[in-house]
Amino acid sequence: MSANPLVAIVGRPNVGKSTLFNKIAGRKISITENRPGVTRDRLYADAEWRGKKFTVVDTGGIELNSEDTMWREILRQADAAIDMADVILLMVDGKEELTSSDYDVAEKLRRSNKPVLLVVNKVDNFSPEKLFEYYALGLGEPYAVSAEHSQGIGDVLDEAVALFGEGESDDSERLKIAVVGKPNAGKSSLVNRLLGFERTIVTNIAGTTRDAIDTPFELDGHKYTVIDTAGIRKKKNVNDDVEYYSVLRAFDAVRRADVCLLVVDSGEGLTEQDVKIAGYIHEQGKPSVVVMNKWDLIEKDTKTVNKFEEKLKADLKFMDYYQSVYISAKTGQRAEKVLKIAREVYAHANLRVPTGTLNDLILDAVRTNEPPSYNGRRLKIYYCNQPSVCPPTFVMFVNDAELMHFSYRRYLENVLRRSFDFSGTPIRIAARGKGENDGGLMG
Repeated sequence: MSANPLVAIVGRPNVGKSTLFNKIAGRKISITENRPGVTRDRLYADAEWRGKKFTVVDTGGIELNSEDTMWREILRQADAAIDMADVILLMVDGKEELTSSDYDVAEKLRRSNKPVLLVVNKVDNFSPEKLFEYYALGLGEPYAVSAEHSQGIGDVLDEAVALFGEGESDDSERLKIAVVGKPNAGKSSLVNRLLGFERTIVTNIAGTTRDAIDTPFELDGHKYTVIDTAGIRKKKNVNDDVEYYSVLRAFDAVRRADVCLLVVDSGEGLTEQDVKIAGYIHEQGKPSVVVMNKWDLIEKDTKTVNKFEEKLKADLKFMDYYQSVYISAKTGQRAEKVLKIAREVYAHANLRVPTGTLNDLILDAVRTNEPPSYNGRRLKIYYCNQPSVCPPTFVMFVNDAELMHFSYRRYLENVLRRSFDFSGTPIRIAARGKGENDGGLMG
């Protein structure tokens, strides 16, 4: 896990935990909506206060006495956050009377022997007498805040960071991996398999993971952050506001990731919706791995993988550089290969071709297959360089960018791919005419 100190925000449902989390994290991560049970899994974000870095975790509302399956699952997740936390913020609603549930949660936290700060939310007009009743929880001095209006949060954070032990960490080297795909493809099961402990709620209810959840971890000396996302459904099926935001969150996870794992139910095969998700990953220029999950349920003969690969190649023509792996997240079959391939495709996305080698290669390619002429004019490539990686981007300096036809651009891409291992990553080729800034970047 991350070496950053961990601050967990806990409390019963609908007291404003996610609003406080978003304010501390500095960007809208948790779904905040005025109905209980919207935040169901733990959500992580890195934050900094007065020069001290830490990780803040939002939890689902705790209902200690509920027998409902989902509430029991949420309690297990909150328990895990409490166990890992260095400092706990117990949040209560300053506009309501204390409930028996508040007392139960306070008692639970006292038994944890962790530093606990009592945060009384929704206190817009502060006066000391408003806080008297909260001393009854036995957690020391209460802090009055209005998370929505960003009032009083600084005082809480001052005290929280003062409770941290010494020690710094650097998460910049972590490989950020987004796990995306349709609902019920087995994304959470794969995440749990990779992490080795039950990180996200996995039930047989489709769409159990609503938010994008960042979890830092280390394995075999490698540092990762895995982002488990809500299943991406077709737009016409997204008629719940919460689900709509979850789809946006999944797309945001793709943008934030270094590598994307597209998890596909092998029993269903690649669907139209999977192809759209793959298209989005390609447009964002992210290296990716197609993870064919539930492979244990497929009846197989010696040609089964080849048949599946042929279908993938046909459906993913626009990203024929894809890498695939056939696994069972449930049984663990070949699941250990997923992180290895993710590291490989990320390395390919970071590959730089020396300028001299690149120009020799392009010169040979032009000699072998001269560009076609249009209206009596022929494309001339004077020089080429690679200004950036992730994705690898090549700029061709030419006589006229409009003469760079798509088919010839594709030919040059194939030449580059035959010469260097760019498997698993898109590459971009731009043509730049004389006096032009850019001649149209294409994947």
